[in-house]
Amino acid sequence: MKFEVTANDLVEWGSAGLVFLSGAMTGHYAAIGMSTVQWAGAAAAILGSVTVAVAVRVWPPQRVKVED
Repeated sequence: MKFEVTANDLVEWGSAGLVFLSGAMTGHYAAIGMSTVQWAGAAAAILGSVTVAVAVRVWPPQRVKVED
């Protein structure tokens, strides 16, 4: 069985990992206790990573010019 890993696959899995890690770190520090400013920063980090993940999946691919 042959598996091909493309750059698109790496970008999609990387962005999913970013969302997972930012959520996990926020949950960990929330369990310890965070101030209001830290909550705002954590929310911004999660929203930013989700934005990256969505942009990676819905951004239209660039057209490649074919040479004759």
